[in-house]
Amino acid sequence: MIPGAVHRFLWTEGLIAVRFLFENVMQTLLILVGIAGGVAVIVFITALITGLQANIIERTLGTQAHVRIMPLDEVNRQLPPADNAMILLLDSPRAQRLRSINNWQAIRDMLDAAPDIQAVSPVVSGPALARRGTARASVALVGIDPERYQEIIAIAPSLIAGRFLVGDGHALIGTELARTLGLGLGDKLRLDAGDGRIAVVDVAGIFELGVRELDARFVYLDLKQTQTLLDLPGGITVIDTTVNDIFTADRVAARIARLSGLRAESWMETNGQLLNALRSQSLTTQMIRVFVGISVAFGIASVLAVSVVQHTREIGILRAMGSSRKQVLRVFLVQGGLLGLLGSAIGAGIGWALVQAFNTLGPGLFFIPVPLSLIPFAMVIACLTGVLASALPARRAARLDPAVAIRYV
Repeated sequence: MIPGAVHRFLWTEGLIAVRFLFENVMQTLLILVGIAGGVAVIVFITALITGLQANIIERTLGTQAHVRIMPLDEVNRQLPPADNAMILLLDSPRAQRLRSINNWQAIRDMLDAAPDIQAVSPVVSGPALARRGTARASVALVGIDPERYQEIIAIAPSLIAGRFLVGDGHALIGTELARTLGLGLGDKLRLDAGDGRIAVVDVAGIFELGVRELDARFVYLDLKQTQTLLDLPGGITVIDTTVNDIFTADRVAARIARLSGLRAESWMETNGQLLNALRSQSLTTQMIRVFVGISVAFGIASVLAVSVVQHTREIGILRAMGSSRKQVLRVFLVQGGLLGLLGSAIGAGIGWALVQAFNTLGPGLFFIPVPLSLIPFAMVIACLTGVLASALPARRAARLDPAVAIRYV
C-alpha cells in the first residue's frame, strides 16, 4: 500500500492518538484523575478566594468612601534664617480646628465631570455630645446631601427601623447609640456641639451598618442643620467620592490632590493592612495555580514517556509506512491535548459542584460566585499544559529510527 492509503486506513492522527491513549486504560484513568483533581482545586480555590475578597471589600467599602478630600493640615510657618545665622527653635504642632474646604462647589463640579469618578457627595462632620435625660454619648455629626450621599454609602437598605429622613429636625442614628441612650423611633435627642450650639431632633430611623464604631457614633443630619451646629455656615469639611475601579483609588487620589491642592486620602491608604491581606491572598492563589500546573505537566509527561516506550514498535511501523516525523510528533501532542481536555472538563465540573455545595451546605458566611471566564480559562490552561508537557516525549518518538524501532521488543 502507498503511504496515502496507509494513512486513510489508520484514519487520522487523532484516532491514532486516541488508540494509544486508551490501550492502557488504568494508566490513563489515573492521570485523568490527577488532572481532574488539579483543575478542580484551581476552580474551587480561585472562586473561593475571589468570593472572599469581594465579600471583604464589600463589607469594608460599603461603609466608607473610596477617596476622601479634606483641607490640608495647618502648620506653623517660619521665616528662613539669615546668612550665617543660627536659630534655636522650639516648635509645637498646631491644633487642627474644624475648617471648611474653600471653594468646595467648584471642586465638587470638577469631580462630577471626571470620567473615572462614579459619585461625589459633600459632607460636613464634627464632634458633638448626645444627651437623653442623664445619659450622654460622644457622637460624630454627619451632615449630608441625602441623594448624593446614598450613592456613596447606602444607608436606606441598612435601616432596621423607621425611614430614611434627614432635615426638618429629623436624624438617623445607629443601633449601638440607640441602645446606649435608650432611644426609639420618634424619641427626642439633644445634640450639643459646644459654645451654646444645641439642637433637639427626632429619631426618624435607626440603621445598622455592621461596623460597631459607626453604629455607636454616627448621627446623620442634613447639611444646613449640621453647618449651623458646627458653626460652619455654607461650609463642608469633606468631599466623599467613589471611583469606577476601586484598585485605582490611590492614583485617582493623587491626581485630585495635584489638581485641587487639598489632601486626598484613598481607602487603600487608610486600609493598608487589608490591602496587604488581599494581595497576599491573590499571590497564594497564583502559587497554587502554578504548582498544580507543574504537577499536572509532570503527570502528563510521565504517561506519554511510558506510552512512547510501549508503542516504539508501532511508531517504527508508522515511520516505515511513510509517516513523517511531524505526523508522529502531532500524534503525541494530540495525546497530551486530549488528556488535558478530558481531565480539565471533569475537573471543572467537580470544581463547580464543590462551589455549589459550599454555597448550599456551607456556613453561609458569604456567597462564592463563579466567574463565567473561570472554567474555560482553567480548561484552556490544562490543555496547553498537556500539549507542552507532551512536547519532549513527542520529540523523542518522532526521532526514533524506523529500523531500530521495528526490531524493538
